[in-house]
Amino acid sequence: MKDKKSSPDSSGSSSGTPKDSHYARLRRQFRDQKTGGSEQNSQNHRFNKRKPVKGTPAGDGITRLYGLHTVKAALENPRRQIFRMMVTKNALARLELDEATIARLAPEMVEPRDIDALTGSDAVHQGVLIETAALKPRKLQDLKEGKLLLILDQVTDPHNVGAILRSAVAFGADALITTSRHSPQESGVLAKSASGALEMIDQIEVRNLAEAILELHELGYMTIGLDSEGPLEMEHTLKGDKVALVLGAEGKGLRQKTRETVNALARLDMPGAIKSLNVSNAAAISLYAAQRFLSK
Repeated sequence: MKDKKSSPDSSGSSSGTPKDSHYARLRRQFRDQKTGGSEQNSQNHRFNKRKPVKGTPAGDGITRLYGLHTVKAALENPRRQIFRMMVTKNALARLELDEATIARLAPEMVEPRDIDALTGSDAVHQGVLIETAALKPRKLQDLKEGKLLLILDQVTDPHNVGAILRSAVAFGADALITTSRHSPQESGVLAKSASGALEMIDQIEVRNLAEAILELHELGYMTIGLDSEGPLEMEHTLKGDKVALVLGAEGKGLRQKTRETVNALARLDMPGAIKSLNVSNAAAISLYAAQRFLSK
């Protein structure tokens, strides 16, 4: 004798077996997804969706830094002058600041959208922002004794410079040297890319890069310009106990005057089909090689 088939109820589900009810629920979910969800889900979606915000420019002399690692490092830097701090309750807990620091900073407790209004909604601020004065770059004459320097010849992209700063700190470089012109200004984007490294290394600005390289020669530095078509492998150019690595902007590379001034032009030997790297990747690899050489 055949089992009687259960009849569907008004909602479209079958009342006969748990299996039938299960498949009915799946059908409803599928319909909801096709139509944009149930009315309640649609309402929740409208409330939860954050509208894109462009942000607003900072005032003259003000630099906005954001992100947990970036702000934490800035707060620990005695050279950093901080005017204002905006932070969410959750971010403040994650920063783990002591009571004395909180009292000194007097942070404004805000919602994420309040920071969005300043940075723009595309910025990954993680619920914390500070307004601060930019760090004053040092002069070449301020350079104390060091063994490893990194020099950027008109590298302008703040994401690249931030990543380079992070590698420079990771591999123990003593300073980053840039030109006064054609270099990115300190900004939230650069600092976020550096993930705290902006506060951990001396940055030196020079007007004339070729003259600065000649001064480094007098101080005993072996200056090596990185070039994808350099005549020598980098490992064969490392000499002495002081090394300064020079990297140029992507696409343009080192300027002709810089190429003529460094002690050596070298390439990173790569056996693969691609013979050039992003400038931040090239910086990390060359810093690693130089640090290994100097630590012998």
